[in-house]
Amino acid sequence: MRLLVLLSDRSPHQVLPALAEVLPDIKHEPLSVASIAHALQLEPEAMFIDAAEHPSQAFTVLQALHERDPRVPVLLVVERDTIERYPWHELADEFLYPGAPAPEVRVRLTMVRRRAGSGDGTLTRLGPLALDTETYRVTASGRALDLTFKEFELLRFLASSPGRVYTRPALLREVWGYDFYGGTRTVDVHVRRLRAKLGPEHEHLIETVRGVGYRSAAPEA
Repeated sequence: MRLLVLLSDRSPHQVLPALAEVLPDIKHEPLSVASIAHALQLEPEAMFIDAAEHPSQAFTVLQALHERDPRVPVLLVVERDTIERYPWHELADEFLYPGAPAPEVRVRLTMVRRRAGSGDGTLTRLGPLALDTETYRVTASGRALDLTFKEFELLRFLASSPGRVYTRPALLREVWGYDFYGGTRTVDVHVRRLRAKLGPEHEHLIETVRGVGYRSAAPEA
């Protein structure tokens, strides 16, 4: 998975020991409303919220997160005796008990990803585009496109979250990696080439958000 964030006043190991096995690079932020803005700047694919130790505080944070950005999937870590104390089901996408084993954590993460449109299947669709992540083949209305590896990865990344805006630095981090030293102009060049290969009838599927970055067209578009 892409980046995940844990909101908790405890370490990831204290919250859910299996996290270390499943997600060794999870980011950790304090369990507070003030942490939400920074956590969202990291553009995580999902967030864990620790409701096991301070359920009341966790519910407040969960409400604030939902109001700020309801699109971010949330996995709740909650104790059995507090599962009915708050209407978690109205705001969280999945829940885990603190002792959940690694296989269960993986399964629930996969379920969340699938609901968010980024499941483990080999085929990703964006309107008339079909991307096969096994063969790296892309077709547009049945027409095969000749994309470079990075053009494919950029298109696949944007297509995995239709309508979600990504900044240029975020795209550099996610598509090119943390050890890439090129500037953000690299993103602009690849978007331009990608649009040219999509052609006039499909170039609109990669949208520019002025002053921010890029996104793939939402399904409605």
